[in-house]
Amino acid sequence: MAHSNANHAVAEEAPGEELKLPAVSFWNADLGIKSWLLSLDHKRIGIMYMVLTLVGFLLGGILAMALRIEHLTPDETIMGPNTYNRVFTLHGVVMIFLFMIPAIPAIFGNFFLPLMLGAKDVAFPRLNLMSIYVYGAGALLMVWSMVAGGVDSGWTFYAPYSLSTPASLAPALFGVFIIGFSSILTGLNFIVTIHTMRPKGMTWMRMPLFVWGTYATSIIQVLATPVVGLTAVLTAIERLFGFGFFDPSKGGDPVLFQHLFWFYSHPAVYIMVLPGMGVISEVVSVFSRKNVFGYKMVAYSSLGIAFVGFFAWGHHMFVTGQSKFDAGAFAIISMLVGVFTAIKVFNWVGTMYRGSIAVRAPFVYVCGFLFFVVFGGMTGVAISSVSLDVHWHDTYFVVAHFHFIMVGATLMGFLAALHYWFPKMFGRMYHEGWAMLSAGLIILGFNASFIPQFLLGNMGQPRRYYMYSPEAQGLNVASTAGSSLLAFGFLLILIYLVYAIKYGKVAGDNPWGASGLEWKTPSPPPKHNFDSTPVVDEDPYTYRQKGEEVEHVVV
Repeated sequence: MAHSNANHAVAEEAPGEELKLPAVSFWNADLGIKSWLLSLDHKRIGIMYMVLTLVGFLLGGILAMALRIEHLTPDETIMGPNTYNRVFTLHGVVMIFLFMIPAIPAIFGNFFLPLMLGAKDVAFPRLNLMSIYVYGAGALLMVWSMVAGGVDSGWTFYAPYSLSTPASLAPALFGVFIIGFSSILTGLNFIVTIHTMRPKGMTWMRMPLFVWGTYATSIIQVLATPVVGLTAVLTAIERLFGFGFFDPSKGGDPVLFQHLFWFYSHPAVYIMVLPGMGVISEVVSVFSRKNVFGYKMVAYSSLGIAFVGFFAWGHHMFVTGQSKFDAGAFAIISMLVGVFTAIKVFNWVGTMYRGSIAVRAPFVYVCGFLFFVVFGGMTGVAISSVSLDVHWHDTYFVVAHFHFIMVGATLMGFLAALHYWFPKMFGRMYHEGWAMLSAGLIILGFNASFIPQFLLGNMGQPRRYYMYSPEAQGLNVASTAGSSLLAFGFLLILIYLVYAIKYGKVAGDNPWGASGLEWKTPSPPPKHNFDSTPVVDEDPYTYRQKGEEVEHVVV
């Protein structure tokens, strides 16, 4: 993307010139804890989100490993049944609400959206700061529910069990409600920023595809999140005061709870995946050294997924007694999501075709993303068929599908973004060998963890069961072994990235030779991003003109 009047630091480093970190960046422009806690700088807020969400990821991961260790034997291994119920519920609640939903938008959206738009900040910096404290308050309530009796209803909080369990559900439900406000504030901020703060020359069809993915995600956040927030509050109020919203013994309707819950929670899948798809569009273009194939189709398909996602919630409820017409309609609408996803996948593969591909860590995660989104997407099309869904409903098959498409694909997008933008955020490079090794461990470990669960589900093994038949032990042990590989891969990432922050090689302004505006400013960026607002006069991806061969540039 060409521009003029941008920061003077965009100039290429001369061959042989020693790279140096900028003397002043957003990291040291203001000093002291207060300068961080009250910062309105979108980059610092993105870093603070990174710390908080990764703490949530660590907690959710520890709980997941505890579950897998418990399933090493068919009977009790390390915990009793009540503890097991609380651990799998908290694993789900923490991973989904504290990590999966906010991770990419809150970290990379906050840090890079203004940079990619050539702006100094988001439209409402104070609301942005407020969102992270709202997130922190909701997270504390959820953690409080762990020590005040635990939560044992599953992350879905299904009524009527959630209304009568003696566990401590109310703090967790209010936590979901409060975190919802954080999500809405972030989405609203991004929508207004994209509409009002694009630089001169950046039309809608010149926006980077990560911005398109963030825009589609923000629409879902703003429109769907109030529904789950309201549902959580109604459930908490019914537990505290005995109203009969969802309890059939008091005239309530438990199926209504499921309608409200899934009206949000199905689009929430796309809150997690769409930003990751935006990341993949950026990375695949840079590391294939080609312009994104079918740019408009990829951009519009993000909006298509967001729109259709609002009408697909009923496929979670095929066994609730809905009519044949409803079941058929929801099945067709759910499969339509696969069409928009396939458009993206074909265009990403088309971008790679005859590209000058550099196999670096971010690109390996792109390949992992493609595998998980295609495999997970195909199983999603299968379970959107009524006849197959009835067989697999509430089995491990659904758990495996859920993890492939939501966790696997989202994690690949997250890790691709982390490795792609790490040099820009911290100004230093990580060790490529360790990065490739950990990427291999994570992709292999993820498959080894959840492919056995597809098989367990197909055998009829129900999900969330504390005990299981002895003939299922082999697959459960295999799944636990895969989880161990996964955990080791993440530990490796933590070690080499922390090391790189302090001792890594200085990256320079644009180590990947990327064309985005975020690479036209020093690494790490200064407090106000650019000396002057850039002017855009080209398309967002300008790696190769028709018929032109371009050699890949790597550090």
